[in-house]
Parts: sequence; structure tokens; C-alpha cells
Amino acid sequence: MTNLVDGVAPTSAAPTSSLATIMRSRVLRDLSPSSRLVLIAVVSALVVVVVAGSRSLRSPPTAVEPTPTDTAIASPAPSPSSSRGPTPSAPTTQRPSALAGTFALGVVLATLLVAAEDRTGYDRSLFRHWIDADGDGCDAGREVLIQEALVAPTISAGCVLSGGEWSSAYDGFTFSNPSDLDVDHVVALAEAWDSGASGWDPARRESFANDLGVRWSLIAVSAWSNTSKSDKDPADWMPPLGSFRCSYLANWVAVKARWGLAVDSLEKSVIGAYSECQSVPVEVVLAE
Repeated sequence: MTNLVDGVAPTSAAPTSSLATIMRSRVLRDLSPSSRLVLIAVVSALVVVVVAGSRSLRSPPTAVEPTPTDTAIASPAPSPSSSRGPTPSAPTTQRPSALAGTFALGVVLATLLVAAEDRTGYDRSLFRHWIDADGDGCDAGREVLIQEALVAPTISAGCVLSGGEWSSAYDGFTFSNPSDLDVDHVVALAEAWDSGASGWDPARRESFANDLGVRWSLIAVSAWSNTSKSDKDPADWMPPLGSFRCSYLANWVAVKARWGLAVDSLEKSVIGAYSECQSVPVEVVLAE
């Protein structure tokens, strides 16, 4: 009978001791041998059942594979675009579809052809200038002085001007004697040649040199500031009067756009570096 409980853990001690008690009891001694054997067999079977049950209670439960209904279904992680909304398009710069109208300086500058300058073959005489296109006796230079006068001058025979008053936009000085003023080509004739006018016919160069079609191609300024500027572009010269610089750059870009002239890379870079000027409106009127 001892073999029935070999190896049973301490928790089986209670059923084993109960069997021993029964076997020593008076009831067991009073039974017939055959009945005693039956009783012992029944009690032994019960012990086996109890021991097996105690082992199953101590064994770790077998892992059960969860069914689909037991498993939480994870939602797919949102993509960056869905979590932030539509990805914004890169900002675009508006450019004129046809280069005519009013646009920000930076926009017009971006439309200009970039090319290296070439002064080969330049001569000032190739630009016939200060002509009297309307035959009223005043050449293009005198017309500019009349248009820009703060106080209108007296115009006498031969378009001699007297008694007027002018302000030089490049330096802010005022003058009452027109001989103290020069009429400046905002884009100098030599600069125009370098930038594409070398390929024009004489008539177009004459139109450029006497351009009264807009008020920003020619400007009345002090003689000394005009001499200082000479044929330089904005990379080499800017008006001494700081408050006029954005207007000057706007005029410069407008003239280049009007006549389809190129800018060189340094010229474009310097103009673009004036960040405070990039939104200044520029009116582009194409030359005929």
C-alpha cells in the first residue's frame, strides 16, 4: 500500500493518514477478510483521485491561443499626412503670364534673362539721342525737365528754360537753374548695349535713348550724381539718398523689362539682396 503514495507532494498527507486510520480501526478488524479487501480497494482508489486532483490544482494553466474575437484589433497607425491634414503645396511665386502690368519688384526681376555683359563694339553715337520727336522745338532732354519741374519754368524760343525749380531724386538737392541738372538714362546707353541692345537696329536704339513713353526711363538729377553714376549698374552704384533706392531699383527693373534687356548674375544678386524693396510695385509697360 505504501507504493500508492510514493512521490506525492505533502498536500497528499491527509488522504494517506486517513487510509492508515481506517486500516487500524475496529471496523476494519471486525470485517471478514473479503470485505476488508473491498473496503481497502475503495479507499485506495479515493486516495488516488484526491492526489491527482491536488496535482492538477498546482500545475500552471495551459496557455490558450486567443480566438480572433478575444484579440483587440488595432487600428492602423495614421500616416503623417492623415494626422496633419493635407500636405500643403510648396509656396509658388506669381509671375506675369505676359510681362505687362504691375507686379512686385522681385517678381519682375525673376523674369529677366540672366546673361553676361558684352560691350564689344559699343559707341555712344550708335544711340541717336535728344531728338525732338513731336517737333515742338524741345528735345527729349528738355521735355523731361519740363515734366519733372516742381515749379514750372518759363519756356522761351529754342526751348530755353528759366525760373523753374527741380529736385534731384538721387541726392535730394534742389535747383533753380536747369544747367545744374542732367537728364539721366536710368539704364545707361552703354549698359543697354551690354545687356542686349547691341543686337537692335538703329531705330530701336533711338527709341530707347529718347524714351518718353514712361516717366522712369529718363530722370532729371544733379549733374554731379549723374557723373558719379556714369554707366554703372546697381552692383556698382546706388543713389546716395537712401530713401530713393527702392524707387531706383524699381525703375531700373522696369526699364530692363520694358526693353527686354538682360541682367548679369551679380547685378541680379545685388538687386535681390535689397529685401525691403522686393515687394515694391513695378509697372511694366512694354516698348513697341
